[in-house]
Amino acid sequence: MSLTAEQRESADSQRNRRSGGREARRAMRAAPLAEDVRPIRPGMAGGRYGVLSASDVESIHEAVLTVLETVGFANAIPSCIEALTRVGADYGADGRIRFPRNLVLDTIRSAARNFTLYGQDPKHDMVVQGTRVHYGTAGAAVHVVDVEKREYRESLLQDIYDAARIVDLMDNVHFFQRPMVPRDMIDPLDMDFNTLYACVTGTTKHVGTSFTVRENVAPALEMLYAIAGGEENFRARPFVSNSNCFVVPPMKFAEDACGVLEACVEGGIPILLLSAGQAGATAPAAIAGAVVQAVAEVLAGLVYVNALKPGHPAIFGTWPFVSDLRTGAMSGGSGEQALLTAACAQMAQFYDLPGGSAAGMADSKLPDIQAGYEKGITNVMAGLSGLNLIYESAGMHASLLGFCLESLIIDNDMLGQCLRCVRGVEVTEASLSIDAISDVCLNGPGHYLGHGQTLQLMQTEYVYPAIADRFSPKEWAEKGRPDILQRAIAEKRRILSSHFPRHVGKALDDRLRLRFQNIYLPRGSMGL
Repeated sequence: MSLTAEQRESADSQRNRRSGGREARRAMRAAPLAEDVRPIRPGMAGGRYGVLSASDVESIHEAVLTVLETVGFANAIPSCIEALTRVGADYGADGRIRFPRNLVLDTIRSAARNFTLYGQDPKHDMVVQGTRVHYGTAGAAVHVVDVEKREYRESLLQDIYDAARIVDLMDNVHFFQRPMVPRDMIDPLDMDFNTLYACVTGTTKHVGTSFTVRENVAPALEMLYAIAGGEENFRARPFVSNSNCFVVPPMKFAEDACGVLEACVEGGIPILLLSAGQAGATAPAAIAGAVVQAVAEVLAGLVYVNALKPGHPAIFGTWPFVSDLRTGAMSGGSGEQALLTAACAQMAQFYDLPGGSAAGMADSKLPDIQAGYEKGITNVMAGLSGLNLIYESAGMHASLLGFCLESLIIDNDMLGQCLRCVRGVEVTEASLSIDAISDVCLNGPGHYLGHGQTLQLMQTEYVYPAIADRFSPKEWAEKGRPDILQRAIAEKRRILSSHFPRHVGKALDDRLRLRFQNIYLPRGSMGL
């Protein structure tokens, strides 16, 4: 079919207008945006989704108080018994500590809230309050996923440092909690100390870490005080928090972790009170029951922390996990896990406590389609529920057994889309677009490609992935049929060959290595 001259002229005009719009959009993209007008950023408010009704929340709350008052906790260490009974807990003849409801309610009312988790660089400070959402890493994976060989190998100290360096550059991963354990560190003190050093030298974002026993906290504090420029400076801006599994579900204190908790509170480190029961194994199979147990366990920890030091910053870390009841294996990428995490977020908001739970724990062994849907579903539901701190959200595979550096880069894109969902839709007189519709339909070319509103909103309203593929099939073929995993591998190599954070400089590193002979992270790998 041949076109008339008039039709050809109209088509050419349309192409020119589209080309002009495209060039204008490219020019707009080149200009960097101020933090407060970016389409997504740390700490945006979620909370638009609630899996529990108001009556559901009240029912769970009443069940929690009943369990704490009648069942209580076993295996408390003497210092824990002393602290809790001093504030009104009951130590029974059966060796269990029970918590009167008024003690629990009074603690909730007086507990720290609306506090800041600091970064070494203030631009990474996170205010944890209300429904402000932050995504980060966590875990204790014992393997690294080698995507090129499609196999797992043991995780090493260098891998933790490399993961921290990658996270340091990922805009949508807001904090770095230790995601792996260094299998080349045999001694527990060496493991704890070097894990922390690899984390705090690899990123200026807030760091979370764990300690095996109480005695390992003191040298870590000495090192942190030195990096902060003194104990007073660290206490004013603690840039490390302690991920503390103080409870062994169901409803027992973990003796070594309780000693660590006490040492960290004394040393000025914020505490993530972490309860990690597994539904159908160490927690009830009923989803509501798993929430009840997790909330009860964490509230007992909150009473414990506030008995030691009233108002000490503590995170409501309900982390109930899910079992595949056919096998007993963990299923961290399941829909049930997404529901558990969202329900825990609602309970944190009910108590107006800073909440942290886990999402993004893919059961898939590789960054593949299964990993994508598991991570996307669990992470977006956690964000929409308004969870303050979403742990495990990037890099994790094999139900917490494997960590993948390439997935950090892929998941950064995924979390950007999750954050855009968290932000939601703003309905204003301008966004209703009556004037733009009128202008395009009555006066303009019949499309919005080069319209002023489009150019105005393209950076502030829309999120663009860094490595994900949005090419047309023709463009994709012309560019050599790129694969997201290949692009992630290339980006990982680029970062690890070029990004060496310098916030812990050579002089300070020299002093620390002179003081602590057991720093094993090679200086060459740090670019020093």
